[in-house]
Order: sequence, then structure tokens, then C-alpha cells
Amino acid sequence: MDAQPSVCALPCRELVPNSTENASPNRAAGDAEANLAESSEFLSNADDKKAPRFTDVTVFLIRLCNIFGNLQFLLTAVACLSAYSIHLLLKSSGIVGIRAYEQLGYRAFGTPGKMAAGIAITLQNIGAMSSYLYIVKYEFPLVIQAFLKVDKPSSEWYFDGNYLVIIVSICIILPLALMKQLGYLGYTSGFSLSCMVFFLISVIYKKFQVPCPFVDFALNRTLDLNISTPHGVTVTPDDDPSCAPKMFNLKLQTAYTIPILAFAFVCHPEVLPIYTELRNPTKKKMQHVSNISIAVMYIMYFLAALFGYLTFYDRVEAELLHTYSKIDPYDTLILCVRLAVLTAVTLTVPIVLFPVRRAIQQLFFPNKTFWWPRHIAIAITLLTTINLLVIFAPNILGIFGVIGATSAPCLIFIFPAVFYIRIVPKEEEPMRSAPKILAACFAGLGVLFMIMSLSFIIIDWTSGSSNASSGH
Repeated sequence: MDAQPSVCALPCRELVPNSTENASPNRAAGDAEANLAESSEFLSNADDKKAPRFTDVTVFLIRLCNIFGNLQFLLTAVACLSAYSIHLLLKSSGIVGIRAYEQLGYRAFGTPGKMAAGIAITLQNIGAMSSYLYIVKYEFPLVIQAFLKVDKPSSEWYFDGNYLVIIVSICIILPLALMKQLGYLGYTSGFSLSCMVFFLISVIYKKFQVPCPFVDFALNRTLDLNISTPHGVTVTPDDDPSCAPKMFNLKLQTAYTIPILAFAFVCHPEVLPIYTELRNPTKKKMQHVSNISIAVMYIMYFLAALFGYLTFYDRVEAELLHTYSKIDPYDTLILCVRLAVLTAVTLTVPIVLFPVRRAIQQLFFPNKTFWWPRHIAIAITLLTTINLLVIFAPNILGIFGVIGATSAPCLIFIFPAVFYIRIVPKEEEPMRSAPKILAACFAGLGVLFMIMSLSFIIIDWTSGSSNASSGH
């Protein structure tokens, strides 16, 4: 199963939301002056390397443990709930012998259940594919700029993310999406996962290479024209408040945190098709595969968010790689990371497209056999729709928030629980049995989560302070 909106490292800011996107111009100017003064102050000691002190390491480890506890709670809760809901799906599927999410909905509630499941899957995966293509749109031009050593891109088409995302969709994604079987894409899925592991390792490595507070590349170029800026000079968190982690900093934008996490852990529409294609499929084997996948994603999300935040603190952006570009847009390692991330998200889009196409076929062509023209037409229509959404939608955070607060709780919490309650026979588990009571509470948690998340997001939008209403 694939990792979803972890690629953008959105939880880095949302889990500890204090982005400087909301900072005042005065503060930004003050930071620039502070950096200039700092460079002048340490100029005489430019050749001296500061040895690490034991107290510095101790303070870092203490703060790391504190953030670990705060961050771990949300991720652990969503990951465990996701694994439990897969258990409910697999048990329901095993009882009726159905290997499609939409058909479980039909078995439980007839046509309304099938329609609800199909719509939720379609919205969820369209949101996922849109988020991946957003990364292509905004990262690919930066990669080309870095290769060509261009500071200020001109109007050439290869610097336009809209053209690039269309080219990638036609040349790479569409041929893979036209494949008949999902199993063949397992090789590309494994390669995309290895790319994300490389991304994670690089984020951890950069934590110990990037000084705090860092000097913006544009400002650093200005300094280099006048004086030689010292390298290797760092300021400890005790010297600069902006380098101290903030354990709790709740505001309206925090409403996006849980929806984004829920969005990231939704793999449920793919579970049953993968279950079908397993060799000697059993419920126990599929649950084991699901648990391992969720655990791997949990670790990767956690470490990327943790070390991304500990690198930049309150200056971390919604898209982590953009923050590294502020230090040095031509950094070789970050350029390789960008290429790895672009490869990973590009290869993941065809995998996510499969359940959407199956949901559409279940809704509109339930009794039709496989037909190549229909198979191709659905893929082209979906990719065209997603490209239009990526080109014209103003930002990615709104998509994450709304879909994460609507379709994600349906697919993780509500549908698996109510399908389980309806499908499992009363003779096997009475309505007042512990498993069904727990499932009912699970569905209620999903409804509560949906109402609260949507309410806070709407309040955030209407207040005029939402990042979602701004540009990327």
C-alpha cells in the first residue's frame, strides 16, 4: 500500500502549527537584520569551528523526547484506528465472500450503501492524486531551475508547472494507468517506497547540517557581495527564541492536522483488491500485510515530521522541500531528494487510480465484463479531471482538509463499522455483543470527527486567516 500526503510533509507544520506564513513583515525584517548583525559579530571567528558541548546534546534530547510524546499521540491514534477498521473490513469481507468495498456497501445497505462507498472512494482518491500532481507541478520546475542554475526563471514553457504536469500525466502516468492488472504495479510501488526512504534519510541528515537560524539564500547572496559570510557558525536554541521548539501552539489552522493525518492513512479501498491478488489469501495474512504497511508509514510520517520541524522550527513551510530551497536551491542532496519525491508520487498516481476506476465501474457498469475502450476512457477522463483541478485550484491544503474531513472518516471510521454491524449475522454476534458495541462507538467517533473538523475548517475559512485561502 502506498503512502499518501506524507510526501509533502504537511504534518510537519500542521502538527506544530506556527508557520511564518502568518508572520508580520516587521518580524521578517527584524530576522533579516538579526542575521546581518550575527554575521558581522562572528566574522572575526570565521575559521573557528565550534565544538559540540554535552549540554547542547542533552537539551536537544530532552526537547526531542517532549516533541516525541506530543507528536506520537496523534499519529499513533490514527494509525491504530486505521488498523482496527481494516480488521472490520476483512471480517465483513470474509463472511460474505466479497472483495470490493462498494459491494460490501451494497451487501449491507443495498444501492444507497454502494453509492455512498463509491462516491467516498472516488473523492478520496481524486484528492490523493491531485495532491501528488500538485507536487509535480511545484517541484518539477524547481528541479529544472536547479539543473540549469537559473535564479529567476523566464517564461519558457519548461518552467511552467502546468505544462509539466500535463506532460508527466500523458507520458508516464497514463501508460501505467492503462494496465489491466493492479499486481504488475507492485514493482513501481516498491521503487516509489524506496524513494521515500531516501527522502526520510535526507531529512534526518539535514537536521544536523542546517544551522539555526538559517540565512535565506537571497540574503546570503547579498552578504557574499560585500563580505565573506562565515560557514559553520550556529546559534543554539538558548541564543535565539526561533530555534526553540514549541510544544503546544493551538490555533484555528490546527483543525487541518487530524484531517490530514486521516487522509494520509486511508488505504482501505486498496485493501480488498490486494487481498484478492494475494497468493493463498487469508484474512490473517492480509491483516498482517496491512499492519506492516501502516507501521512503516507511521514511522516514516513521524520521523519526517519530527526532523523537518526540528530543522526549521517556526520557519518550516507546508511543503518541506521548499524550505530547504530557501537555504540553497542548488544543493545536490536536496536536488536528488526532489527527483526521488517526484518519481515516487508519479509512480503512485496509477496505483491510486485503479480503485477509482473500479468504483466508477461498480456504480455505472456493475454487470459489464472488461472492455478495453471503457477501461481507457475512464482513465483518460479521470486524469483530465485531476489535471484541471491541479491547474486551476488555488492550493493543496484546502483539498487535504476538506477531503480529509469528509471522505476519510467515512472510509476509515463510519463505513467499516456500519458494514460490520449489518453484515455479521446476529447469530454469530448479537447487537449487544462487545465487538458490535465497539464498532458502533467507532462509527460514532467518525461522525464526531467529521462534524468537528468541518466546523473548524469552515470557521477558519470565514475568519479570513486560513492558509487554505491563500496561494500555495
